[in-house]
Amino acid sequence: MLKSLKIGFSYGLSSGVITTLGLMVGVATSTNSKLAVIGSIITIAIADALSDALGIHISTEFAGGKETKEIWWSTLFTFLSKFLFAIIFVIPILLTPSLFNALIISAIIGVLILGFFSYFMAKKNNVNIKNTIFEHLGMTVLVITLSYFIGKIINNIFS
Repeated sequence: MLKSLKIGFSYGLSSGVITTLGLMVGVATSTNSKLAVIGSIITIAIADALSDALGIHISTEFAGGKETKEIWWSTLFTFLSKFLFAIIFVIPILLTPSLFNALIISAIIGVLILGFFSYFMAKKNNVNIKNTIFEHLGMTVLVITLSYFIGKIINNIFS
């Protein structure tokens, strides 16, 4: 069960943080609406968490070699961690009057979560810590940047 927890937690954490930050930036840039961003976060926290949990479930079944119980534990841990790491980003939006400031706070929270997790993961696996953190945060910045520009394009086309 420990391996299932690690798989589900690590996948849910990374996907929950990166996907939600990208979604937030894209939706905020295209709509400038707190309601749209909150609705999007809640939707992705449920729909994407269920979808990713099913993806982990199916890919683990396809890879074979695991007991059904372990597959279900991976599925559950993926859903719970993805849901929790996505839904946490509603808090800065609710507590901050400015959507822009809420996005900055959310980005900082996301970078800290991923940075600390990357540090501990690299240390545990005895790999280069700086490279691991740079790789993970680099992908996060790429997703946020692309989401920003996609939101701008959507805003320019449809407003």
